[in-house]
Amino acid sequence: MSRFKQETPRFDSDAQPDPASDAPLLQVRGLAVTFPSENGRVHAVRGVDLDVRRGEVLALVGESGSGKSVTSTAVMGLLDETASVSGSVRLHGTELLGRSDSYMSQLRGSQIAMVFQDPLSALTPVYTVGQQIIEALKIHRRGIGDKDARKRAVELLDLVGIPNPEVRINAYPHEFSGGMRQRAVIAIAIANDPDLIIADEPTTALDVTIQAQILDVLRAAKQETGAGVIMITHDLGVVAGMADRVAVMYAGRIVESGDVDDIFYRPRMPYTIGLLGALPRLDSKKDSALATLDGNPPSLLTEPTGCPFAPRCPMTEDECLDGEPALTRVRPDDAPGALGDAPAGPQHSACRRFPRIEAEGLGYQDIYPLPKLKTPEELDLPHEQREEVLRVTDLVKEFPLMKGAVFKRRVGTVHAVSGISFDVRKGETLALVGESGCGKTTTLLEILDLKAPQSGSIVVLSKDTAGISRSQRRAMRRDIQIVFQDPMASLDPRLPVFDLIAEPLRANGWRRADIAPRVDELMELVGLEPSHANRYARNFSGGQRQRIGIARALALNPSLLVLDEPVSALDVSIQAGVINLLDELRATLGLSYLFVAHDLSVVRHIADRVAVMYLGRIVEIGDVDAVFDAPAHPYTQALLSAIPIPDPAKERTRSRIILKGDLPSPANPPSGCPFRTRCPKFANDLTDDERLACVEAMPAPSSLGADHGAACYYPEHANVF
Repeated sequence: MSRFKQETPRFDSDAQPDPASDAPLLQVRGLAVTFPSENGRVHAVRGVDLDVRRGEVLALVGESGSGKSVTSTAVMGLLDETASVSGSVRLHGTELLGRSDSYMSQLRGSQIAMVFQDPLSALTPVYTVGQQIIEALKIHRRGIGDKDARKRAVELLDLVGIPNPEVRINAYPHEFSGGMRQRAVIAIAIANDPDLIIADEPTTALDVTIQAQILDVLRAAKQETGAGVIMITHDLGVVAGMADRVAVMYAGRIVESGDVDDIFYRPRMPYTIGLLGALPRLDSKKDSALATLDGNPPSLLTEPTGCPFAPRCPMTEDECLDGEPALTRVRPDDAPGALGDAPAGPQHSACRRFPRIEAEGLGYQDIYPLPKLKTPEELDLPHEQREEVLRVTDLVKEFPLMKGAVFKRRVGTVHAVSGISFDVRKGETLALVGESGCGKTTTLLEILDLKAPQSGSIVVLSKDTAGISRSQRRAMRRDIQIVFQDPMASLDPRLPVFDLIAEPLRANGWRRADIAPRVDELMELVGLEPSHANRYARNFSGGQRQRIGIARALALNPSLLVLDEPVSALDVSIQAGVINLLDELRATLGLSYLFVAHDLSVVRHIADRVAVMYLGRIVEIGDVDAVFDAPAHPYTQALLSAIPIPDPAKERTRSRIILKGDLPSPANPPSGCPFRTRCPKFANDLTDDERLACVEAMPAPSSLGADHGAACYYPEHANVF
């Protein structure tokens, strides 16, 4: 447990918190946490106050480093020994701060449970999933026998949606998919009917269809146990659908709190308004650029002397710099809710400018200067009339499945990509979307290889990659560049930024005198200060590092940029700036993008066309608005319905298509339509005769409009928003 700098407190009783108490479920007051670092003590959490009631979901949101996870870890008593903690944390009225580790160990898993972000790290790899659930049961239920514990473990696995729980109870964590591992962690968390569940980014690393399943499981877990829930997340769409109340954190403290409707529909803190304005919307067409929060959160080595958000806030005035503003009640108790219904709960804002925001009803478009949305001139032409940059036809890529250590033999084939076709025209963005393992990355690698594919053809700028020489291939690489998902992993940490950007110029024979001006030009183009070219990548923020990667990719004036999840590792505020930059560069330089992403909200904002992949095949393709507004393939409908929208009223009334199970193995794909094993229409709506067609042969793409097609025997447009 964390070390207290003050004298260790003494308690009158070692009794566990009493769930029958009239006190609030959780009450945190003045929580402060500091950590030592090489440069001094970091004030990670600074005076946090929050309450959680029974059966309530409180969402903690904010950028990375705002103190969300440290707050939850302090509540659990799991901070590092070097941390200094002060304040008060009460569960059912019983003080927890300063308790011994043995006391907290009795509490953790029984009255407080935690669902961690990475289930593979949270589970012990050498024990079966069943053994780990049974262990949690036996530690806190001393009298339970082996038979009863195993029976309860099977019930829990069934409750969280693990298929064949009697069999899977004997499986090890590595034998589960990511979604199933997270379900197992939730089963452990709810094993002893806890009063409080802390879920720390429980869906961050999961595909959207699996995310929808996990959120469904969390709702069921809350209903089963009656527990209060603290949901820590970056995804404001998840918050809109799950939370009752929201607390927004910035620089180690809560800067706004209130009912979920108040926070989404009438936020009264510029930081909250900026976060919501930076979100691309899945359910609406792109009509403006995104709001951007320029700058970075402050260093917490020293506590701010004024409003910590002031350096990034467009509404800053002199009074904002005179001490930190306190959390202040925004409106009286009897004020109506944001939707004009029942009286709203208390809403607090740590902003001296909130009276003006309240009086004038200011939104993000009033506060944040939005850059003008630029679109390439080529988009004024129909798709077929634009110049072709890339064409992929009937592309196939398979990998041998080998067995044996010394004498290897082939035992099967992984069908990674199975005959896909698409094109990318000048000035447009084509997005490839789908679950992990559907073949998106393999498709990119085949294109970037610029060689003859196993089957099919790849034509780049009217040149077939199967017929080009080595020198032509080298020249073609200048026309097609890539921006990677993780900028830090793709940039050499030993080189300054100047050398990182200059490297492709030197490799392609640029004169030394021309390189420095070009590097300065590229840095200005992506919004970086040229005078910082002598710094290293580690000295830049995540968004700035991604801009360096984009500058490097643009160095040789390519025609096509391959963007592999370029904003998935960034906070929403930083993500908005990079998305706006990509839009501007495309219009200014006449670029084409091949964009791969899991976040379909980002795809809706940045793409012109979208291709939906499933198990190595394209199941739907067309204009992004046509596909999103009226998806025709059951998989696309499920994919879009699984994405939460940052709109609480819509989330409360939406019906979701929850897919059963995980993506089949590409080494053993189903016959006929690959989606039939998970297809709700196949399972529920078709007759036996109609199902026969789906079983026997893969459906060919059928045209559903001017630029819209789907590979389904029974396509049917639907509105999933």
